[in-house]
Amino acid sequence: MPEDARPAGSPTGSSGPSAPQAGSNSSGASAPEAGRGSSGPNAPGAPGEFDARYANYVLGILFLVYVMNFVDRQILSILVEPIKKELGASDTQMGFLTGFAFAIFYTTFGIPLARWADRGVRRSIIAIGLTVWSVMTGLCGLAQSFGQLALARIGVGIGEAAGSPPAHSLISDFFPPERRATAFSIYNFGIPVGVMIGYLAGGWLRQLFDWRVAFFAAAVPGLVLALVLRFTVREPPRGMSEATPVREEELPFGEVVRILMGTKTFVFLSIGSGFAAFASYGFGSWVPAFLERSHGMSSGEIGTWIGLESGIGGVIGMLATGLLADRLGRRDPRWYPWIAALSIVIYVPFSAAFLLMDDVFPALLAYFVPTALSSVYLAPSLALTHQLVGLRMRAVASAIGLFLLNLIGMGLGPQTVGILSDWLAPTHGDDSLRWGLLIALATKLIAIALFLMAAKTAPADLAARRRAEASAPA
Repeated sequence: MPEDARPAGSPTGSSGPSAPQAGSNSSGASAPEAGRGSSGPNAPGAPGEFDARYANYVLGILFLVYVMNFVDRQILSILVEPIKKELGASDTQMGFLTGFAFAIFYTTFGIPLARWADRGVRRSIIAIGLTVWSVMTGLCGLAQSFGQLALARIGVGIGEAAGSPPAHSLISDFFPPERRATAFSIYNFGIPVGVMIGYLAGGWLRQLFDWRVAFFAAAVPGLVLALVLRFTVREPPRGMSEATPVREEELPFGEVVRILMGTKTFVFLSIGSGFAAFASYGFGSWVPAFLERSHGMSSGEIGTWIGLESGIGGVIGMLATGLLADRLGRRDPRWYPWIAALSIVIYVPFSAAFLLMDDVFPALLAYFVPTALSSVYLAPSLALTHQLVGLRMRAVASAIGLFLLNLIGMGLGPQTVGILSDWLAPTHGDDSLRWGLLIALATKLIAIALFLMAAKTAPADLAARRRAEASAPA
């Protein structure tokens, strides 16, 4: 029997947190938020075992995992200045630490791990990854050289590669298409909340203790959460939320890539998300250093201001756009990329104002809008992507989409800003970061164009997917 056909995790009668009663809500009709499909030969358990309450519990655990993902990823950005001084690094080298050192391994390992997730027990894969990246975050605090810190960051990237693709696949099995953008938005709350905690905790721990203590403190919660995830989350039947038994044969990896790369909407969404992330990751990595150098703020002040703005603004932005995308996307799927493009149109002028103002207080007020809109393109893009692919392609689709997003955004964004800052430093001094960030902001315009192209091709690609499902053997 294949692995995904066996029950995973707790027995049916488990009494874990918020676990549903076995056999309850067998039709799923009274709990539209959760999976509502019929069981099939490949189901690890009857869909009635996964009611709305349990689906929401799983979503909450995945949200917390994503919070730790971004705490451990983001905390380095507010520690740039003391690390740079102690280890004698340049802005280009620090851009490598926050960008390529993490991104190249995060993206490269993400695809094989997602392939594993399309056939294996997804919650266990996530738990292993969470353990790895938490341990490696702690090791960052022990680094005695730039090389040692780079190796530890590479380890964080490898561990975090096991996080999102399996989580995306689980969410799609627990929540039906018409509510999926909202579910993805709630999951993606982990980005602003994780960034907020990373900024706040990192800023104040650095100011009160030192940068090494900040890394140690960030590592501990993830180890505890990995155990909670492993022993309280169960694997749902694949395709549960679409009332569709898994009838697709698993395709060879090369065939999956060929299908995805031949789907124009997927390509436009993935590359568009990459260019949207280019400036967002650049800002996320370098805004604390910019405020410290150009405005003379302390790390505690920066952590408080940017942390609260990122957390509050990000949650508001993602929730509003997720709900809006679900409502409008039911009428016309083109609204998914239209909403992503519109958010960037608003993002750009407020970001430019933040960089160009000399008075720090109005600049920080202006920055609330970009923090609210920084990542709202993700939920609509993911919701549309998972409508474009088959059940056994979702984790790989997420991984390839994240590969392009993170290679362009996370890899090139911080690195490019660091290079530009070093290049402009002889003429602009401490303000070199201001102009490096402003140049990076221009890439958002490319993202707008690509999202509009995705809106143009989405109806035809979705129609092709429906025809393929209709012609598939029962």
